Amino acid sequence: MIGTHQGWAQFALLLIDVQQDFWTVEMAKSFPHFPHNITKLLELCRSVGIEVVHLRASFKPDMSDWMLKYKLRGRIPCLEGTPGTETLPFALEEPGELVIVKQAFDGFQNPALLDHLRQKGKRFVFTAGLVTSTCMLFTTVSAAQSGFLTVVVEDCCADEPSAHQQTLDRYRFIFDRTTLDAIPKHHTEWLADLEKLDKLQSKS
Repeated sequence: MIGTHQGWAQFALLLIDVQQDFWTVEMAKSFPHFPHNITKLLELCRSVGIEVVHLRASFKPDMSDWMLKYKLRGRIPCLEGTPGTETLPFALEEPGELVIVKQAFDGFQNPALLDHLRQKGKRFVFTAGLVTSTCMLFTTVSAAQSGFLTVVVEDCCADEPSAHQQTLDRYRFIFDRTTLDAIPKHHTEWLADLEKLDKLQSKS
């Protein structure tokens, strides 16, 4: 039994940068199951009541919101109005799902993300999307440092293969890992972790 909507009320999925500019031909060859896995992950979250928050990069052509390194380079991905900023068709939001636009690797640089998660009472965050070693990593680390239990859905993110694996292996002291199929199996364990935190906080 995967659990009721109430049982997942404190959980959210951050779906990060599933956009044309980040989904290269090479990446598609290395991670052929990524589109299917994202589709199934969204179906799972929506069916049990895990809130889905979409994070997407978008930058103005006049460079006014570019990070400084990219201003020096004179180019940046996901330029507003170009095909590269478009969301891949298997990762589109449904009505009522929040979309937050960002101009940094870390989605929490837009304060609207943290404000929303706290207002909704979220305490446990899944992350998935593109690219594992950059925006996925920075956003996941920031979630952990902002007070959320954080788990990367490792078969629902992609990168250059060695960078993908090294990132997942290197930062296990910051976040936990799961797979799409394993999410229902760990529900009781994750709820127990939240309950344990409640008890610890009540003693402090």
